[in-house]
Amino acid sequence: MMIRRRTRSSIALAATALAASLALTACGGSSSAQDANGKLKVVASFYPMEYLAQQIGKDHVAVTDLTAAGVEPHDLELTAKQVGTVQKADAILYLKGLQPTVDQAVAQSGSKHKIDATAASPLVDHHLDEGAEGGGADGHRHEGPAGDPHIWLDPTRYAAVARSVGEEFAKADPAHAEDYRRNTDDLVGRLTALDEQFRTGLKDAGTRTFVTSHAAFGYLAEHYGLTQVAVNGVDPESEPTPARLAEVQKAAKDNGVTTIFFETLVSPKIADTVAKDLGLRTAVLDPLEGVKDPAKDDYLTVMKQNLANLQAALGATSAAS
Repeated sequence: MMIRRRTRSSIALAATALAASLALTACGGSSSAQDANGKLKVVASFYPMEYLAQQIGKDHVAVTDLTAAGVEPHDLELTAKQVGTVQKADAILYLKGLQPTVDQAVAQSGSKHKIDATAASPLVDHHLDEGAEGGGADGHRHEGPAGDPHIWLDPTRYAAVARSVGEEFAKADPAHAEDYRRNTDDLVGRLTALDEQFRTGLKDAGTRTFVTSHAAFGYLAEHYGLTQVAVNGVDPESEPTPARLAEVQKAAKDNGVTTIFFETLVSPKIADTVAKDLGLRTAVLDPLEGVKDPAKDDYLTVMKQNLANLQAALGATSAAS
């Protein structure tokens, strides 16, 4: 995936913060294996990683999410304090390539338990940058590691990452290894049930093509036999080319699309414009890069709402099991 233009400057800022934090850490000495309450100190890079940490670690972990609720994770710029937190963590959950400043801090961390989600579920190139302004000669950007980062939107891939987290937590905190394994099995069971709900709920869709403002749903589409048509690539705030807008409009007309989906953490302006031009409605399809109200919503509730919204847009009548 690409590195956004505004993120390049954040890498330089993070480097400064990292140097300052390393100096402070060196002066302060090494941290203990657990926090003052005896909990494993875990750092998660953004919400999908935080959810895994909380569900698998439960009362045995103290989790710090580097990306605040409601913040688009691509925009993250680490502070010196956050870099210090990464340095002192017992375990770190992150998705390599999504947040360059996090990758840099993790690379400099002395933690023995660095859990990269892409190791459990390798990324696939879904041509995320197709049609965006500023692309390469073939319409694609080629900066940064290739691949769609949104693996958590396929429950089976997310379950694979969950198992890797459970195994690593057990190594980091052997005294509670059995609890971590039990919690992992419970979470994987819920993700398996979610997968079945999607399969049942989408099996009789009238159309299998959906249009979204952000190319976040490649894995979901691939797994459930759908076709994603995205206005934007990996950057949800980029400006699509006129040619791309024309392609989207044609795909929508040819496939009986009724709805243009937008997401919760960025402006729906582009989705609204496309929908208005085609006389279609808009609805939310949440990529779950973050949740606005963690006290109200979590991964499972948002995914089930995504399923309901897809059923309505695609004309699926089967009830999710």
